[in-house]
Amino acid sequence: MLSRMEYVDLFGQRQFSAEKLQKIPVFVSERMLFDQYCLGPGQAQRVHTHDAEDKVYVVLEGEALFEVGGERELLAEGSAVIARAGVPHGVRNDSDSELVLLVAMAPRPDAAG
Repeated sequence: MLSRMEYVDLFGQRQFSAEKLQKIPVFVSERMLFDQYCLGPGQAQRVHTHDAEDKVYVVLEGEALFEVGGERELLAEGSAVIARAGVPHGVRNDSDSELVLLVAMAPRPDAAG
């Protein structure tokens, strides 16, 4: 019998690039996306909006400067922030260290109708 449990080694998946942040898919389903973002010093995800999807960021390693709805907040490891549908959001690594985020988005953008 095949196992139905799906799992990944998050540390083993991590990859960084000097050019831009790396979005690594962790799990993808018909209903959601779950990614790991790896940002080197100075890298960012520009402020943008999703009309129909909520996005949750969890800081796994480092510090992240989030902008959500025009507000900015520096959040450390163990913190989470939500950007609800229609709210402009982005994240920046202003530190000298690597930044690792878990990012969940639902419903899945291409499935949101």
